[in-house]
Formats: sequence, C-alpha cells, structure tokens
Amino acid sequence: MTTSIYSISIPILTLGLTNLSAILDKALAQTTAKSVDSKTLAGTRLIVDMLPLSKQVQIACDSAKGAAARLAGIDNPAHEDNEETIEQLKTRISKTLTFINQVTASQLVGSESREIVIAYPNATLKFNGLDFLTKFALPNFYFHTTMAYAILRANGVEVGKMDFLGKIQ
Repeated sequence: MTTSIYSISIPILTLGLTNLSAILDKALAQTTAKSVDSKTLAGTRLIVDMLPLSKQVQIACDSAKGAAARLAGIDNPAHEDNEETIEQLKTRISKTLTFINQVTASQLVGSESREIVIAYPNATLKFNGLDFLTKFALPNFYFHTTMAYAILRANGVEVGKMDFLGKIQ
C-alpha cells in the first residue's frame, strides 16, 4: 500500500482546523455565558512573550493553506491578519478550510519531490515536498493549534484531549 502526500496532508489539516473551530465554539459559549468580550479572549497570551490566541489561529490557518498551496504548486491566497474576536477567527478557519478542500489528490501527485523554497528575512529554507510537509508544515501547524488549545485551557475553557483530537475514526 502506498501512502500519498494528499492522504497525509489535506485530511489531517482539515481535521485539525475543524477541531480548532470546535474548540473556539466552546470558547465562544463560555465568553457568552460569563459575559466576557470574545475580543479579550482572542488577545490572551499563554505567557507574555508568546503570541496571542488570535495570532496562533492565524498562523495555524496560514500553515495549512500554505502547505496545500505549495504542495499543489498553486497560489497561496493572502488573508489579512485582522481578526480580533473569536467569531472572526472562526471565519478565518472556514475560509482556510474552503481553500484547502479545493486541493485535489491529483494536484499533489509527485509533490513529494517538488522543490519548496520559503524565504524569510534572515533565512531561506529549501525542502523537497515530503520533507517540507513532515519536517516543517505539519509540525508548525500542530505547534500553533496546540498553543491555541493551551491558551484557551489556561483561561478556563473546558476542553480536553478529545476536543483537540476530534473525530479520529
């Protein structure tokens, strides 16, 4: 049995974003029940030198759509980083899910050997598609979804491991 790049990317990113949206639903319910402005929660940090919840969700979305676009060899849509509320973050996730779920398995055929180059101001990273996905894109995606979960949990949102894992079967 051969494992495809598609099967270890798009469905996994979809599941992670779907679960992140569901966790944000719990956060939204709690903010409503306790009369807390969702903008306040979206701006919350785990610790002072870490990015806030809003940025964690934005980066998780950017990681997912960037992975899908780079592996498919298509344009990565730009999303403004202007979300300030839980509701706006859920909309960002929805837009990202719409994009990545338009990427087809056939678009990713052969992408394991596609050259992927990511330029940062202080470094340029070069990968083949498989290494990009397994050593950079998925770990980065999981880091930011985990930080979003941790911020919510640290602020009393009643979420657990199964909320993070979601429907795995």
